[in-house]
Amino acid sequence: MLPNLRLTPSAILALAAAAWLFYPVASRLSHDWLNDDNYSHGILIVPLALFFAWERRDRLARLTPRPSAIGLLVVLGSLVMLVAGTLGAELFLTRVSILGTLVGAILFTGGWAYLSVLAFPLAFLLLMIPIPAIVFNQLAFPLQLFASQFGTAVMELSRVPVLREGNVIILAHTTLEVAEACSGIRSLISLLTLGIVYGYFTDPRPWMRTLIAASTIPIAIIANGLRVAGTGVLAHYYGREAADGFFHTFSGWLVFVVAFVMLFVITRALLRLSPTPAAPDAATGAAA
Repeated sequence: MLPNLRLTPSAILALAAAAWLFYPVASRLSHDWLNDDNYSHGILIVPLALFFAWERRDRLARLTPRPSAIGLLVVLGSLVMLVAGTLGAELFLTRVSILGTLVGAILFTGGWAYLSVLAFPLAFLLLMIPIPAIVFNQLAFPLQLFASQFGTAVMELSRVPVLREGNVIILAHTTLEVAEACSGIRSLISLLTLGIVYGYFTDPRPWMRTLIAASTIPIAIIANGLRVAGTGVLAHYYGREAADGFFHTFSGWLVFVVAFVMLFVITRALLRLSPTPAAPDAATGAAA
């Protein structure tokens, strides 16, 4: 609840209506978090967003509510989006309508100042929504090809005879296919979320946070390419069973750990090149 805003009976009724209206959408969304490995991180997004909003409670408490009628238009537009998504069986629209309704409600009851303070927590909630399947597939296939190319190049440097045809890697004794699950998009989405959170707690400067988050994209792609290369090397020397067994499952976690170490190293390097300016109070205290 926003500071300085009274929870009137009409507000309680509106919240109850919204909960009833969006319950089927939220229920399906939470089901995807629990069952889709690509978005298992989604279950952490809402608590983190609430924490980011709670951190802003002092700034919100100093504001005076200045309701904007534009918020009502945003809510109505979001409800139209919900209806269109429901009729068209388009999950992405129905899920985005939840955020649209929340944004409109804040704007209608608190005004632009409240919305500005809460912009980051609201934008962060976008990470809980799975991207549309058509976009997912457009991203996955190029990543599959890149992982195949990168893995093949690393195997060649390791003196492993290999031939690549698209996303199929042909070894002397077996053939490996870089499937959609091995494209790296799963680790890319999860690592991007981690990078945003890590940057938020590491440095207060928006441009540095953006740079830290953006660095997760090449890190995730390279780390997944190394995973493909490692799988190929194991398959060459120890047979396909070694690559498909425990290592295949464990390598997914190992790649994420390696990627996080790379993110940590890059972040330290960025902060060394551009240190965080000392807070005014800290500087004054140091001088004293």
